[in-house]
Amino acid sequence: MRYLIAEANYGGRVTDDWDRRLVNTYIAQFFCPEALTVNNYPLSSAPEYFLPPDGNLQSYKEYVLTLPMSDPPTAFGQHSNADISSQTQDSYEMLATVTGIVSGGSSDGASEEAEARLMNLLSGLYDQVPETFNMREVHSTMSARSDPDPLKTVLFQELDRYNQLLKLLKKQLKAVQLGMKGLVVITPDLLVVSQSCQTGSVPDKWSFAYPSCKPLGSWMRDLILRVVQFQEWVGAHIPKVYWLSGFTYPTGFLTAILQTTARSEGIAIDTLSWEFPIINMKEDAIEAAPTKGALVKGMFLEGATWDYEHGCLLEPNPMELFGAMPIIHFKPSEFKKKSTKGIYNCPAYMYPIRTGTRERPSFMVAADLKSGAQDTEFWTKRGVAMLLSLAN
Repeated sequence: MRYLIAEANYGGRVTDDWDRRLVNTYIAQFFCPEALTVNNYPLSSAPEYFLPPDGNLQSYKEYVLTLPMSDPPTAFGQHSNADISSQTQDSYEMLATVTGIVSGGSSDGASEEAEARLMNLLSGLYDQVPETFNMREVHSTMSARSDPDPLKTVLFQELDRYNQLLKLLKKQLKAVQLGMKGLVVITPDLLVVSQSCQTGSVPDKWSFAYPSCKPLGSWMRDLILRVVQFQEWVGAHIPKVYWLSGFTYPTGFLTAILQTTARSEGIAIDTLSWEFPIINMKEDAIEAAPTKGALVKGMFLEGATWDYEHGCLLEPNPMELFGAMPIIHFKPSEFKKKSTKGIYNCPAYMYPIRTGTRERPSFMVAADLKSGAQDTEFWTKRGVAMLLSLAN
C-alpha cells in the first residue's frame, strides 16, 4: 500500500524528488503496524488528529465534525512558524496587487513632487551601480596567477554576466531620466523600469543574471556586495571563504571545485561526491583556504536553526523564520557508502522560491547535516532547507 500510494498512484504524479520524499514520509507514518494495534493512533502532535475507533458511517461523520475548521501547522508536522510564513506571503501578494492598481491609475501623469522623487531615486540608483570589469585587464592579471584553471573559467564567466547586467542598469536608468525630461522616447521597457522603481520592485529584465525575491533597495545593496567579492578576487587573491550567494551560477562554481580536485588527484570526476564539515569559526579567524574543496559562508536555514554547541539541527524559536548557518566546508571525497543514520539530507536552494522556473531551477545541491535529537523524518515534515539568499 505504501508503494502503490506514495510511488505509483499518487507519487507517480509528483515530479519533484523532495516532494516525493515528503509523501513517502507521511505515508510511512500513516500506514504502519501501530495504526492497527494502538487505540486512537495519533496522526500528529495535535491531539485532535487520530484514527477513530471502528464504527459505522455516522460515527466517522461525528468525528470529522470535531476537527478544527482551520488546520494548524502541527497537523502536518510543521512548526508554528509555518503559519507566519504563509500569512506573510499572502500579505505580500495582496500589497503587491494594491500597489500595482494604485501605480496603474496614475497614467495621466504624476505630480511634480512624485516626478522629483522618482528622478532622485533614479539618480541615486545610477550612482550606486558599480563600474564594469575591464575584461582585458582581468585576463592579463589572472594569467600571471596560479589559481586553478577551472576557477579562472568560472571567474571569467561570472564577470561577463555581471558586466552585461551592470551595462543594462546604467543604460536603462540613464534613459529613463532622459525620457522624463523629454529628451528620448519612453519605450515599453523603459516604462516598466520606471513603474518598477516607483513601486520598489526589480524589473524583470534585470533578473536575467540571477533570480532574486528582494525588493529594489535590498537588491541593489546585494548587487554591490556581489561585485565587491569579485573585485577582491581579481585585485588581491582567491578568496579564503566564498560567499556562494554572490555567484550567478553557484552550481558552476561547485563543479569547478570538483574538477580541480579530480585533476590534482588524477581521478575521474564522476567518482567524487561531497562531504560537508561544519566550521565553527568566524571568517576573520580563518588563516588560509583549505587544500581541498572550498569554504562557503552566508547560507541560511529555513524551518530549523543550527545548534552551534552540538553541531546539529535544532528547533527554531517562535517568530524565527530563518537561522544563519556557520561556514561550511564543501569537501570533495571519493565515492563511498555513507551512513545515513542521524543524518538529514538537506536540499539547498538559490532563493526562497524552491520550485524556481522551468528555465532556471532553484535547487542547487543536497548537504548532509546532523539531525540531532530528532529523526530525519521530523525535519523532512518541517520542510527544512538551506537558502543562499532571502527575500529581504
